[in-house]
Amino acid sequence: MAARALRARSADMTISHPAPKPPRTLTALNKLIAAAPPLTPGAGRAVFGEGPLGAPVAFVGEQPGDVEEKEGRPFVGPAGKLLRDMMQDAGLKPERSYLTNAVKHFKFVQRGKRRLHQKPNVGEIERYRWWLGLELELVDPDVVVALGATAVRALVGKSVPIEANRGAYMFGQRRGYITVHPSALLRIPEQDARRAARAAFLADLKRIRAMAEERTPKRTPRSRR
Repeated sequence: MAARALRARSADMTISHPAPKPPRTLTALNKLIAAAPPLTPGAGRAVFGEGPLGAPVAFVGEQPGDVEEKEGRPFVGPAGKLLRDMMQDAGLKPERSYLTNAVKHFKFVQRGKRRLHQKPNVGEIERYRWWLGLELELVDPDVVVALGATAVRALVGKSVPIEANRGAYMFGQRRGYITVHPSALLRIPEQDARRAARAAFLADLKRIRAMAEERTPKRTPRSRR
């Protein structure tokens, strides 16, 4: 495998459960978050993760955007389309991967008719952290990919510099990988810098695919949907 050796790093994935009995299926988990109030007054529905149980790779982003909230699906806006296209280029099938976000509601500020993205704060990330931990337990992917700072904070429980830790990373007992969020690639104005950043992101995705191909034996599956 062309990826660097897995570093001996780990993250605290201790999750506090607000429910007396943690949900045992994704359906039950989704019902809890659907009933929770959004981060922004007037925001719409929660956007759940999408993909098969036991997916080789789970991608964790920051939060749904305006398009995602309207369609009720993760990673279908401009950054999501870029991610899905580059996954295909790297040999990762989006339909065989699990796609989700650390925060399940769209946080925004209203500017006229536009809803402009607002970054979740630490308390808001922590509010959803229990949810993300249970979600990943139920999906049980081989590799968890943190896309950007919010996803890393949700998985690790503290701030971790992206570029200094970019690459293979252990999230508790689960193999993972830290990289940038695809939205960062869309914000680079200079063409050569944008091309270099996309090449680096594609290289990340190819390393992630190689990690996923080294699949660990799975336990006997149980009904978790």
